[in-house]
Amino acid sequence: MALIKTSNPALGEGTFRELAGAQYGGVIDETTRMTLNGTVNKTGILLLCAMATAAYTWHSFIQSRDPADVMPSMLIGGIGGFIVAMVTIFKKEWSPVTSPIYALLEGLVLGGLSALLELRFPGIAIQAVALTFGTLFVMLLAYRSGLIRVTQKFRLGIIAATGGIMVFYLLQMLLGFFGVPMFSSVNGNGFIGIGFSLFVVAIAALNLVLDFDFIEQGVHFGAPKYMEWYGAFGIMVTLVWLYIEILRLLSKLRSR
Repeated sequence: MALIKTSNPALGEGTFRELAGAQYGGVIDETTRMTLNGTVNKTGILLLCAMATAAYTWHSFIQSRDPADVMPSMLIGGIGGFIVAMVTIFKKEWSPVTSPIYALLEGLVLGGLSALLELRFPGIAIQAVALTFGTLFVMLLAYRSGLIRVTQKFRLGIIAATGGIMVFYLLQMLLGFFGVPMFSSVNGNGFIGIGFSLFVVAIAALNLVLDFDFIEQGVHFGAPKYMEWYGAFGIMVTLVWLYIEILRLLSKLRSR
């Protein structure tokens, strides 16, 4: 999902100008344009939505210790979240409504998955949360300080790596339906599996930098107000991916 959001050539500077011009007839109104503070606030709202539903599935599993109690919610969250994400990507103007729905649905998945792994590896959930937000802070600091600059080569490199990872996961899933193993070592707790997870975590973290750059462009070119929600949605998509990959990495390390 991060690939679609950041690799789309329509999301360049020209699009932001067109969005602003179409919205305001060429005149930018400060009260109805995208702002950094507005995007930050909306990102906070989405995080609260995700935490609320995550707490629900977490509590449901912790009470019964039966995976069957949370699997329906996780299934609804996973499939529903994917559908809503696709709608949001292609209908950005709907993002004030679809972004909170996406966050609520993804929270169902994250809460259930965290609880399942917490039962096997006590303390893993809080470690993953701390590492996810720690990574967010470090990437933001690196971006704002200029330590990481979003050049065209950098952007293309991260897009290509993200696309490769997504294709690999898709092939694994499709072949898995037919009982055909594919590079099963990357899912294990050996050096290959841990190395692969570290690589994926690094790429997910660098996608945050692309998200920051996207938001900064939107603010600079006076994108319409609803793009605050879309920018927050982009951050949320990447954080969900990053958190899941960190959970995978920690579970591999803890199972050694």
